[in-house]
Amino acid sequence: MVTLKGKQIYLRALEPEDLDFLYQLENNTAVWEISGTVTPYSRNVLQLYLDNAHRDIYDVKQLRLVVCDLNDKPLGLIDLFDFDPINKRAGIGIIISQKQDRDKGTGASAIRLLCNYAFEALELRQVYANILEENSRSVHLFQKLGFEQVGVKTDWIRSNGTYKNEILFQKINN
Repeated sequence: MVTLKGKQIYLRALEPEDLDFLYQLENNTAVWEISGTVTPYSRNVLQLYLDNAHRDIYDVKQLRLVVCDLNDKPLGLIDLFDFDPINKRAGIGIIISQKQDRDKGTGASAIRLLCNYAFEALELRQVYANILEENSRSVHLFQKLGFEQVGVKTDWIRSNGTYKNEILFQKINN
């Protein structure tokens, strides 16, 4: 049986009461570079998103889950995106909202739980992650979790007038 609960955290579906958390996180300009966001989100747009968050991954090709501590405090978001059931793959992305909640195993636990779900429940063959080359903490995290670097996308992300490389990591379920 697939579980979405670890020793320190659990993953859950988005709920209507997540609007303020989502609004704060999605409008944090410090994370726009990794999310591809270029304009702020209104509460109304995010409410519409929450209203449709129940839609099936096979329909919308994405699954967004909230990373929570065992006291039900939302810590971040983790996504499966570009879900491809034909080729049995999906991208994975994660953000832990507050700096004080990072470097405590939260991200590693969330990624392990989501990978197990992807491989067992969705029967995916592989998951991948796109990480900025300069993001050494994320590079180390994904390598530690068994993701292999399979390529570098040169000058892939434009940020503040300069271009940055993005590394493609892949984990194949053997």
